[in-house]
This record gives sequence, structure tokens and C-alpha cells, in this order.
Amino acid sequence: MIKAGCGIRAQGQNTGFAYKSYFSKGDCRSGLNMVCFWNMTDTAENTGAETVPAQAQSPATAAAEPRPKSDTKLTPMMAQYLSIKNANPDSLLFYRMGDFYELFFDDAVQAAAALDITLTKRGKHQGEDIKMCGVPVHAADSYLARLIRKGFRVAVCEQTESPAEAKKRGSKSVVARDVVRLVTPGTLTEDSLLEARSNNYLAALAGVGRMMALSWLDLSTGEFNVQMVQEGGLAASLARIAPSEFLIAQKLYDQDNIQAALTDWLDDAIAQPDSLFDSINAERRLKDHFSVSSLDAFGDFQRAELAAAGALLDYIHLTQVGKAPRLNPPRQVSSGSILEIDQATRRNLELTRTLSGEYRGCLLDVIDRTVTGGGARVLAARLAAPLADLTGINNRLNAVTLFHDNAMLRHDLRDVLRGSPDIQRALSRLTVGRGGPRDLAAIRDGLSLTNRIRALLSHASDTLPDLLAKASDDLGLHDMMVDELEQALSDDMPLNARDGGFIQTGYSPALDHQKNLRDEGRRLIAGLEGQYRQETGVDTLKIKHNNVLGYFIEVTAKNADAMGDVFIHRQSVSNAVRYSTVALADLARDISEAGDKALAMEQELFDSLVAKVTEQSGAIALNAAALAEFDWATALAELAIEQRFVRPQLTDDLSFEIEQGRHAVVETALAKSGEGSFVANDCNLGRDQHLWLVTGPNMAGKSTFLRQNALIVVLAQSGCFVPAENARLGLVDRLFSRVGASDDLARGRSTFMVEMVETATILNQATERSLVILDEIGRGTATFDGLSIAWACVEHLHEVTKARALFATHYHELTALTQRLSALAPHCMLVKEWQGDVVFLHEVGAGAADRSYGIHVARLAGLPSPVIARAEDVLHTLERGEQSGAVTRLIDDLPLFQAAASAPPVAAKGVSVSEVEETLETINPDDLTPREALEALYSLKALLSKA
Repeated sequence: MIKAGCGIRAQGQNTGFAYKSYFSKGDCRSGLNMVCFWNMTDTAENTGAETVPAQAQSPATAAAEPRPKSDTKLTPMMAQYLSIKNANPDSLLFYRMGDFYELFFDDAVQAAAALDITLTKRGKHQGEDIKMCGVPVHAADSYLARLIRKGFRVAVCEQTESPAEAKKRGSKSVVARDVVRLVTPGTLTEDSLLEARSNNYLAALAGVGRMMALSWLDLSTGEFNVQMVQEGGLAASLARIAPSEFLIAQKLYDQDNIQAALTDWLDDAIAQPDSLFDSINAERRLKDHFSVSSLDAFGDFQRAELAAAGALLDYIHLTQVGKAPRLNPPRQVSSGSILEIDQATRRNLELTRTLSGEYRGCLLDVIDRTVTGGGARVLAARLAAPLADLTGINNRLNAVTLFHDNAMLRHDLRDVLRGSPDIQRALSRLTVGRGGPRDLAAIRDGLSLTNRIRALLSHASDTLPDLLAKASDDLGLHDMMVDELEQALSDDMPLNARDGGFIQTGYSPALDHQKNLRDEGRRLIAGLEGQYRQETGVDTLKIKHNNVLGYFIEVTAKNADAMGDVFIHRQSVSNAVRYSTVALADLARDISEAGDKALAMEQELFDSLVAKVTEQSGAIALNAAALAEFDWATALAELAIEQRFVRPQLTDDLSFEIEQGRHAVVETALAKSGEGSFVANDCNLGRDQHLWLVTGPNMAGKSTFLRQNALIVVLAQSGCFVPAENARLGLVDRLFSRVGASDDLARGRSTFMVEMVETATILNQATERSLVILDEIGRGTATFDGLSIAWACVEHLHEVTKARALFATHYHELTALTQRLSALAPHCMLVKEWQGDVVFLHEVGAGAADRSYGIHVARLAGLPSPVIARAEDVLHTLERGEQSGAVTRLIDDLPLFQAAASAPPVAAKGVSVSEVEETLETINPDDLTPREALEALYSLKALLSKA
């Protein structure tokens, strides 16, 4: 909050009015968390007196400042504000006033709370104080980022004329303003608002008849996709895309079945008018945007796909206020072309985020070796949507193999790619009018790598794999563009074109002349002064400047007769006479205007360069995608070498053979912590044993084993080498995982209900081409209920779905099913008992576990010794007798609290703590010599070691 006495007062007229700024204590230099309170003195924007919060005023200031008027009549500025706000009711309005964006009324209340800045007031409206807060324009991006992350939409309203221009329309005219952009989560382009290594998708769901389609695009890169979807697959598709903003047709939003399918996305869904999703209008919009007479070249689109894609295009034009961004033509994602992973499975496997929502520690984090933003986004997208097409997977694996087998090429290419800027996002900003000189420099620097990369590829191999051959062709030829930008742009680039100074000397002679006038004005004046001294013979002649006359020539009164006709008398003062000349007046005018002219010329040159880049945007976008492709392939090859990954063999059959497979994330964590090496395991889910029943104690590694095999499939089908000695995998069409326990209290679901819902999804949707991993089904309810459910699930997986599956359980009774289910193979996590302790080997072996070692795990967790002892008594009693009778005897004969109260404290090896205490009581440390102290320590150690 703003503290008394820490304000900074500044006066300025550059925006047509005076203003005062009060900064937060500790932020006075940077201006962060600044709130600006305006006192409009210019008649073009006279809105009444300002109100400064009491805590920001010194007593003298408070007394001097006028109090707000209680006037129900709208001022011109407030009328303008309300008009613009009414046109954007769902957005916070950033209302530009000079160097600040101001927010009023409820917008101010919400923004002040979200941004933790001071809420103040200024004037009155309808008898009530007008709440107000503001942020500086130069720091607006950081505030926008915070608002967007908190779910707000922001309408940016800029001044479209200067106060001086407004005055020309009348002394009481308000400065014209208009919304130039709607900032929403799915339409961001600025680097400061985006994650460089992640896509930022805007998605839309449309329905035509009984058909539905999903479309999604990334405005910052131009990626554009469409896909037909079924009601049951909506949640999985959205989980794969993870859109920042999700639009849905109102008629779909109102349907109960769609709301049920989109339960996890309803809070983020934005219902839009059905007119936005009209397929006929959508087709026309798509044709207009891509300047084609037919969309056939892009794909055979269904009406629902056109509706969804067209809705996105309309929304983009709305939020960008008519500016047409560069987009790739929409790419169809056909049904069955990708490995389907439902939302629960994606979360359980922690592909791109951990269970806690963090990036660090997920699979993507562990395998990412990319060196560019574009390559990182390709890696993330392919990991999120692995292929289910054998040809496509092998094309990717072939690309990685080339760099895996050629270390020199891989290293050289990665060195080149490290210097590549993010061309995709720079190009996007330039095409929507938000780019700057640094974006032009990014285009220049990125395109300049083309020839070096092509040379490296040509020297390394005569024949490139299909994927890399296409990428090499897509690099294109950009020598002319690179030469143009290298000649035009200087090395020191400002953030904004309006700052100037980014055009290289020599590119534009006219600009160089203006810059010379601006920067060398004093030298030029001195040169003219020397010329006049020589012409007149007056050595004391001087050219001076003041605010009244501007530049003038001054000589002493006695030298006035030496001045010729070219010198025009301006003023006589004591002992001096002042003159001017036409040349001096012209030079003075040129110098005074040179700065503004130079800026205007640089802006024109910037616009010209942007236009040239925009003309070549398609070829530049292909180049950017090619650079990302090379980065992706070399990064995965680097990972394979570094982590000993191998190329998997993908087949069209139902094989599933993994030799010495490993969990990439766990292995990396163990290596970093130094806690030991990962224990690799085999897994063979062939036709004769496609269902493994995995038993064993907790902490032995069952869940890790289940997950690692699922992750190997994801990596393989995304085109990555895998952590194993060898892997032969039949294509998987769907991947299902039910691992871990969680609840969903917001929807009234207990842990067991969530477990059953996820299990039902698996059993209803899995096919024989699917891979299923299930862990502890039925453990969330009573023993017999849970065993019955697990029993029935095993039978269903074996007899009905026939999917390749790993089923981990503590119900050892299920091993009896191996006698009649031919493809059910029992396996267990191996353990070793040694001197009363249990050693987890983390190895998978054939057979079934005979016990769960739960009490041992409880001891490791630190349960009190009386609880452990009591649990062992209960377990022995239950194991000796029939369960219901045993429970009755436990209640009658072994009351817990009596046993706990009567049992003496137990030391580590069974000696009562009281004996140790009695011995300690006889020892006085102050009386002991060092030798006696050592002997006492040995005696205590011996006492504790007694059996």
C-alpha cells in the first residue's frame, strides 16, 4: 500500500494535461505498483478535480488540493468511457490516459484486488465516488500477465489522437479513443505473456446436426487444427490440447449430456452465440482469410469442422479488432491417427505436468533436450499426442536415428540451432501489428542460419529420411530477405519502433541526413558561425540561442557596421546587436524538426520492412517449422545417447516385448539424488499372456513397473527412443491407466467413486489393441466387495476386451484365476527377508507373492511401536482363525488400549527403556574421565543390544 510521505510529484504537459504520480514505498525508482491520479487541466479533457487518497497526501498537500465536485452531469471524458465500457461489458477496460492505463468503477475494484495496487477515487458519478486505479503503460505487460492468469479479459483502449488534435475540433472536445485489442488467455502473442516452450491454444467446439468437431489454434505460432469428436471423447481431446481458452456454441453448452461430458472444462468454457458457429458463413470466412476459392486443397472438411474453425477465425478477428494474423491452413486430425489417452490416464502418467500441476519432474521435463522454443513446443505437442500410424512413427524414428548415428552432425547442428530465435512468435507479432524492431531482428537472425544448416546436412548424408528431407526443402531460400534486413537493421535494437535508433547508417540517405541534423546540430551551428566570422572578418561573432529568439547571431555594437545585407537585424541590446540570416533560420528549423522527422522516417521504414516480411510470411513460417523439426530430432538423439535409450520396433500385430525396461523419470531422480541405480525389468504381454497379475508388497515398485511400460509406449509412438535394452511393440490405439487414489469432493465423488468411474471408462472403451494398467482395483471398499470387483474386472479384461494389461493387486486370492484363465500370467515383486528385515529388490519375477508386508512398511513410515506390536498380534490372530470369529476374540481378549497401556516401552531390540533409564540415572557426566565416559557408552550400547 502507498505510505504517507513517499509520494513523488511530477508535472508534465506532453499529453495535454498535468498529472501527479504517487509511488509505493520502495518502488519509487521503478514505478511498479504505481497508481496515477489525474487532474485534467486541459480543456479538451476537463473531468473535474482529482482526489488523492488521504494516506498518500502530506497535510499541506491535502489542504491545497480541491475536493471532488458532486456533479451528476457526465463529463465528456466519462461519457466516452461509459460508452466504450458498455461495448465491452465482459472485459476490464484499460483506458489510456497519457502514459497510463486507468480503470474505473467495478473494473478498478477488481483490478486493484487482483494486482495488489491502491484503489482510490476521482470525482463523482450519480452522487457516488468513482473508484479508480491505474498502471503505467511501460509496465502494462506484467500487469496484463497477472490479470490473464487470474482469468480476466482485458480490453485495451488507446488514444487515437493527441490532445492538440482534439482541440482543433473544439475547446471542449475529448481526445478520441477506441479499443484496439481484446486480450484474452487464448489470443496472447507477447513473449512476456507466454511460456516460450509451450503452445497457447484457443479451442472451439461446434455441432452441426448430430456431428461435433473441435478446432484449436495457436495465434502466437499460426498452428491451426480441426478434428471430429464424439461426446465420449471430448474430455480426452481437451486434455490433450489443454487450451488456455475454450469457446463452445450456446446450443451445445445448454445440453445436459454435453455439460456432463465437459465437467472438468465447464468453468473455463465460454458460451458463444450460435451465429458465430454457422458453417456456411464459416466456409466463406475461411476462403476469404486464406484467399482461396475452394478449401479442398486443405482437406475434406465436414460441416461441423468448418463451423468450429470458422468460429475461431471470427473470434480472432474480433479480439484483434480486424487485424488478420498469419495462420497455417487448418490441418485435419483424422480419427484413429493418434494414440488416445484419457484425462485420468494423462494425469496419472504425469506426461507434461506432475500430479501437483508442476512442470518440474514430469516426463516432458526429464526428456527435453531442445535448444529452441519452437523445438520444445514440437516435443511437447508430440508427447501429448503420440501417433497411432506406423508409417508416421517410423518417419520420426528414422529422423532421430540419423542424428543418433552421426555424432558430429548432431553436435554441429545443435550448435547452430542454439543461435536461433523464436521466428514463429516474432512473425505472429509482426502480422498482427504488435511487433517491434527486435522481431525483425529475430527474423533476420533465424533466416540467416538456413545456408549453414543446409551445408551441414549435405555433407553428412546423400539421402535424408523423409521427415528431414521435407524439413530441408522447407528451409527455403531467404538470401535476399536476410541481406535486406542486415543492411537495414542496426545491432542495438530497441523494444518499440517508436523509440527509434534501429535503422543502420547508410540504409536510407534521407534518414541519415535527419539523424545528422539531430545529432550534429551543435557542430553544424559552429560551422556556420565560423563561415560568418570569415565572411565578416569579425572574430568575436557568435551564434547563440534563447527561448525567445531561437538561434541568432550576436556581435558587439562596434562591429555592427561590418555586417552585410545578408544579415537581418533582430534586436539591439546593451553593447550588442543581434542578427539572423535565411540560412541560419533554415538550419535552426531543420535541427528543431530533425528528431521528429527521423522518428517518423524510421517508423515508415519499419512499416515497409514489416510489409516485406509479411509478403514472405508463408515461406518464413515453413523455415521456422523446419528449424523446430531439426531441433526436435537432434534433441531426442542427444537424449538417447545420454540416457542409453534404444530405438523401439513398432509392428502391426499385438506383440508387447520389453527387455530391461526402465522408468525415465524415476531413473533420473535416483541419479540426481545418488540413492542408487534403477532396477530394470522385462515385460512380455504376448497373445498367450496378455494379462499380467502383479502382486507384491507396497514400496516394492509395482506402480513404477506399471507406469514405466505405459510411458515406454507413449515415448515410442511419439517418435522417441525408449529406456530399455530392447522393445518390440504392437501399435496401441488407446492407453488407459488407473493408478493411485484421489477424490473429487467438488463433484461429490469419494476416492472409491473416482476409482470406479475411471475403471468403468477403461472396461467400456478398451479394445484388444489397447494397453491397460490397473493398480489396486477394489481396495477402496470392504474386503469382500473389493475382492469381488477386482475378480470380475480381471475376468472381463481377459475374456471380453482382451487388451494387453498389467493388473496390480494385494488380493492374493486372484491368483486362483490362473487355473482357468489361460492368458493370465501371475508375476510378483521380489523381496528378501534378512535378519527380521525385509529388503525390496524391485525386481519382477514369475509367480505370486504370499504376503503383503504391510506392517513392515508401516514400521518404515514411523508408526509408534505399540501400534506396530498390536497390529502384529491382530494379524496373527486373523491368520489363525476364521475371520468373523477371530474378530470377536480380538475384541474380547486383546483390547487395544489395555495392551498399549500395560506394555512397557520397548527399545530397538526388545530391552525395556526403564532399564536403560536406571543405568543412565547412575551416571554423572561431570564426574567422568574421558575413558570412563567411553566405557559407560559401551555399557549402554551392550544393554541395548540384548535380545
